[in-house]
Formats: sequence, C-alpha cells, structure tokens
Amino acid sequence: MTVTTPLAQAATTAAATAHTGATAWAARIEHVSKSFPGPAGQQLVLDDISLDIAPGEFITLLGASGCGKSTLLNLVAGLDRPTAGSVTTDGRPALMFQEHALFPWLTAGRNIELALRLRGVPRGRRRERAEELLELVRLKGAHGKRLHELSGGMRQRVALARALAQDSRLLLMDEPFAALDAITRDVLHDELTRIWAETGVCVLFVTHNVREAVRLAQRVILLSSRPGRIARQWTVGIPQPRRIEDAAVAELSVEITEELRGEIRRHGRR
Repeated sequence: MTVTTPLAQAATTAAATAHTGATAWAARIEHVSKSFPGPAGQQLVLDDISLDIAPGEFITLLGASGCGKSTLLNLVAGLDRPTAGSVTTDGRPALMFQEHALFPWLTAGRNIELALRLRGVPRGRRRERAEELLELVRLKGAHGKRLHELSGGMRQRVALARALAQDSRLLLMDEPFAALDAITRDVLHDELTRIWAETGVCVLFVTHNVREAVRLAQRVILLSSRPGRIARQWTVGIPQPRRIEDAAVAELSVEITEELRGEIRRHGRR
C-alpha cells in the first residue's frame, strides 16, 4: 500500500513541474503486472504497479534483490512488455546499465558519436556534440582515449554521456555505480545531481543501497518482495547538494531501512 499522502504527492509533482516548467508526465505506469514462466507455472514478479513520474523528477526505486526493480525498469525502457497494464513514456527513454556496455574497439568519443549517429545527428555535428557531452561529465579532452586508458569511474561517465547523447527526457539507470569503490561512487553522485540540475532530465534510478537512494532522489519508492508492489513512498525534502554522511540523510535512511527489513521479514526472506 502506498502511504504517501495526496498533499505530499502534490508537492512532489509541483516541485518537479517547477524544476522544468513542464506540466505533463515523463512516464506513466498504470496497473502494471508482469509474470514469467517457471517450473510451477507462471510466476508473478510485479503486481499492479501504478506510478506517474513528473518531468524533471528524480526517483529512486528501492527494494530487496529479486523484487522486480530491474524488471520494471526494462518495461519502462520498452525492452519487455507487461503481462497486464500499460507503460507510456514521453518519447524514448535512455538506459544506463550497471556495466558500462561501451564498445572497447571505439574511443570514448566514438562511443558517444555512435549514439548520435543512431539518433540521426549529422556527421559534421557529431564530434562537436560528443566533446560537449564529455565536458558535461567532466571528461574534457578524453575524446580520443581508449577504454583501457580510463578508470572504472571514467568509463561510467562516458556511458552517462552516451545515454545523454540520446537526448531523451527520461534517463533510466540500473544500479550504475554498484561496482565502483565508495569514493568514486560518492564523486559520481555529485556529478549526477549536477547534471540532472543542469539538463532537467527526468531520472528513474534503481538501487539496493538505501543511503544512495536518499542522497539522490526527490522521491524514494520501496517495492515489496515478490511479487513487487509499491509498499511505500517517501518525498525527500532534504536540500541538494546532499552528502551521504549528512545527519538528515542518515536519519531518513534508517527509517527506510527498517521498512525494507520489515518487507523482507513479511515475505519470508533472510
């Protein structure tokens, strides 16, 4: 059951609308369920998920492993279809995975240019735009760098630049910083919030890290364990920029962690 009050929900939507000056939604998920075939028949992974995401809003999707977070993200991305319900997005979303998924035979800049080419950007504009995106993610001068010359954090920056090259209003991120060390992840949290503020792109960010969810989001959504349902939502009123060690972040993280543990206990997971 969603416990966010109508007033809190209205405040969230109003904040996101003010951020972008838009009035529509970036994504609308209506009564979505998803089942997969299993040994005992169809297994229900997601059950009756409904969620409106405002333009420019930053949402983190949180839950225990196997609760359907990535499945929901794939449905929003259009990589799969729901068993029931519907998903509508304002244009085609851009997707960023946990692994950078860059082509190792291309330079950093050429990886971004490939996304621009597939989008139909003229050849003469691609190099310039790739340079602009590399500068946006603080990798100015890295256009000609090969992947083996880049650290893990730098590769994720290139992957973020490639996602932004798709010029989508909705950026989907599936645990993109999970494999990075704590310091690099902390730096990329700062970079992502800066880029979000500068571009106005809407972000739907999947994570299992509660503090990461609170540090980044305007709204944190907790999914129950299988089948995944919206168990609770929090509107995060802590001003940005936030630090992961901030007292307010820690306090809200403790509350959300307790709810997460309760969901795990209720569904018999250890």
